[in-house]
Formats: sequence, structure tokens, C-alpha cells
Amino acid sequence: MTDELVERAREALEDAYVPYSEYRVGAALRTADGSEYVGCNIENANYSNSLHAEEVAIAAAVQDGHREFERIAVSSGARDGVTPCGMCRQTLAEFAGADLEIVCDEGGEETTAYTLGELLPNTISLETLSAAEKQRSSGGEP
Repeated sequence: MTDELVERAREALEDAYVPYSEYRVGAALRTADGSEYVGCNIENANYSNSLHAEEVAIAAAVQDGHREFERIAVSSGARDGVTPCGMCRQTLAEFAGADLEIVCDEGGEETTAYTLGELLPNTISLETLSAAEKQRSSGGEP
């Protein structure tokens, strides 16, 4: 039986707006209290304004007041095991710890699971920025 969160990601990718790449992506995010949010990629002709499925799901959850995430599933129309890009990984790290489970759809019943820490070691965080600022204010090298 396919993972429920992966199924939700697969359903979400059907709403993707991808006239340029034709590469559909869907994401399903579970918050710490069990609420679920989905997102799909939304492209723009200049590409840099395109929205990624993961960030659409994160934005919806944050807009509803959620700040802690438990798990995210990502699927593409190609069922190629797509993982969140670096930008999405950093956004996830803003709200989740290194143990956040990221489930990537390989097609059929197959998935590959990672932790955020595996995909994004040594992330930029409030702590690293605070440490750098403290070092600068004390006259040390960054």
C-alpha cells in the first residue's frame, strides 16, 4: 500500500502549472500536530519567480500558524525520486530539525526516505547567524 502522504503529493502534482518545463511536482507536508498541507509547482516565464511545490505547502502551513513540521513527501510526474532543491531544504530547516523525514516517490510502492540533516548538513540557522554576529561584534574574524 502506498504511503498516504506520498498519495497526497501525487494528487497535488496534478494541479501544477508547468507550461515551460512540463515537470510536475507535488508535495505533502505533515505538521507536528498532524495537520497536512499540499503544494504544487507554479512556473513563471522568467523562472526565477516560479514557486516550488514544497515552498507552496510550507507557506500554507505557516500562514495557518504552524511552525513545526514532522514529515514531507515529494513526488514528480516522472516518479524519479525527486528531492527538495537546496532552497526548499533551507526553508524546511527554518521550521524543522535535522530529523525531519523527507520521503521521495520512486513510483509504484517504492520510496526513498532521507532526513533533512542528510540532505542539508551544516545548515544556516539562527544559531549560526547569531554566532557570526557575536564574533564580529567582539572584533573576531567571521
